Amino acid sequence: MKKLLILVACSGLMFTSCVSKKKYAELEAKQKETQDMLNTATVKLNDCLEERSGLRAENQSLKSQVASLNATNGDLIKQIGDFTDLTKKGAANLEKSLESLKEKDLTIRKLQDAVTRRDSVNLALVQSLKGAVGSMDDEDIEISVEKGVVYVNISDKLLFNSGSYQITSRAKEVLGKVAAVVKNKPDFEFLVEGHTDTVPISTGCIKDNWDLSVLRATAVVRTLQNDFGVAPARMTAGGRGEYVPVASNDNADGKAKNRRTRIVVLPKLDQFYNMIEEGLKDPAIN
Repeated sequence: MKKLLILVACSGLMFTSCVSKKKYAELEAKQKETQDMLNTATVKLNDCLEERSGLRAENQSLKSQVASLNATNGDLIKQIGDFTDLTKKGAANLEKSLESLKEKDLTIRKLQDAVTRRDSVNLALVQSLKGAVGSMDDEDIEISVEKGVVYVNISDKLLFNSGSYQITSRAKEVLGKVAAVVKNKPDFEFLVEGHTDTVPISTGCIKDNWDLSVLRATAVVRTLQNDFGVAPARMTAGGRGEYVPVASNDNADGKAKNRRTRIVVLPKLDQFYNMIEEGLKDPAIN
């Protein structure tokens, strides 16, 4: 009897063990199926995320294209003057912008006209001076225009004797011709500059090259005023000494070129530059 019970018990255990393995196999199969589904879903999710990222980039690109097209469209609207789809406020703003551009263009044209007039007057002045002083083959006289200013360079050997500031008779002839031109140009002022070489000088009346250059410039100004009636208020006398050379002072030719008197003929620069400054203050410019 005891053996029978043991046999029944073992049979029951074997039966139970068989049933558990079968369920385990089923569960394992379901787990694998679920894992496969999860893997598939994960792949699809990644694809969706990647696709969403691509769509976002494409959407941003389309937005940029739309913005560019809107800008181009706005430019075309301005060019053809089509205000049909503009609001009243937009049309008013556009009209103000156009008016501002017109004012700016007008101001710039005024400044350009001023510069053109100045250059034209300077050119006419140069021609008058060249015609008045005669042949420009004379190396002792040079007339030029630089940066809107007329320069008349006269060699000191034409104006003065060596180491002197007394005007020569030939110099008065040349200065008289220059005076005849500038007297007919009341809109011009001029600066008379004296220049020397580096050779030192010291006499009872002249201390150094600074002194000599100033005395020579003053002598030219006095001659223009006293002998030829040029208004003194239009003239300035100045000495530059040896410090603005145009050639080397190491040789005689260079020193001769540096000993000169320069007449700088200036338009009334205060009026000209005031006009430019006023123009630049214009809101249309800024």
